[in-house]
Amino acid sequence: MTTLIINAIIVILVIAYAGMYNNLVKYRNRAREFSSQIDVQLKRRTDLIPNLVETVKGYAKHERETLSNVVELRNNVTNASSLQDKVKADSALTGALRQVFALAENYPDLKANQEFSQLMEELTNTENKVSYARQAYNSQVQAYDTAIQTFPRNMIAKIHGFTEMQFLEIPDVEKEAPKVKF
Repeated sequence: MTTLIINAIIVILVIAYAGMYNNLVKYRNRAREFSSQIDVQLKRRTDLIPNLVETVKGYAKHERETLSNVVELRNNVTNASSLQDKVKADSALTGALRQVFALAENYPDLKANQEFSQLMEELTNTENKVSYARQAYNSQVQAYDTAIQTFPRNMIAKIHGFTEMQFLEIPDVEKEAPKVKF
C-alpha cells in the first residue's frame, strides 16, 4: 500500500513537472512567434516603400534628398541584425515617412493620386499591425518572464536554461512629436 502511494505521488510530481516545463516552452515559443510577426510586418512595410518612393518621385522631383533618406533608412531596417536594432531603425524610418506624407500636402496632384492614396493606406495599416505585434510581443514576454521567475517554475527554468527575454522599448525618437522640414 505504501509503495502504491509513493508511486502515485511520483507520477503526480512527474506530470506536474512536465506540465510546468511545457508551459514554459509554450510561453517562450509564443514570444518568438510575436517577434517573428514584427519581422513580417516590418518586411511588408519595407516592401511597400519602393513603390511609394517611385510614386512620389514623379510628382516631387526636387525632393530627392527626402526620398533618398527614406530609401537609406529602409535599407537600415532590412539589414538590422537584432529585433531591437530593427525597431530602432524602423523608428527612424517612421520619421522619414512622415515627411513623405507631409509632401502630399504640398502636391495636390500627388495627394489625389489613387496609387499614392492606396500606398499610404497600406502603410498605415502596416503601421497598425507593427504596433499590435510589438504590443503582443511585450505582453508575451511579460507572461514568459513572470513564468520563469515564479516558484516552482523558476527552478525548472533554471535547470533547463530558460532565460529572461527583453521587452521592446520605444526609442526616444519615436516618443517625440514629429518635425517636418521642407
